[in-house]
Amino acid sequence: MRFCGPLSIGIILCMAGSAVAQEGNATAGETVFKKCAVCHVADKDTNKVGPSLHGVFGRTAGTHPDYKYSTAMIDAGKGGLVWDETTLRDYLHNPKAKVKGTKMVFPGLKDDSDISNLLAYLKQYSPQ
Repeated sequence: MRFCGPLSIGIILCMAGSAVAQEGNATAGETVFKKCAVCHVADKDTNKVGPSLHGVFGRTAGTHPDYKYSTAMIDAGKGGLVWDETTLRDYLHNPKAKVKGTKMVFPGLKDDSDISNLLAYLKQYSPQ
């Protein structure tokens, strides 16, 4: 049985390509972030209408200093919600479904590639 034939290599390359596509593009994410920039900042640790997203990866939900979160977001953090790629992806897709009672009015991003790109952009400003 051969494992490295042309078909196997093609499958491996396709899988590698989809992994790269999932990682997103930070430059494209900067464009997507313009939808968020009305309320959020990512490149510095300053709150606006919404909390700063600087260092959001690894942060417990509802805990950024000097920001008044909804009770729902604080409770989500107390319940163990920590922002990572999976939880942010879910939240960005449908914020009100992920944290019922969030005060964020943004309806979410429906395009998975937009979310991947936005996450790549935000990762630039997180230590993890």
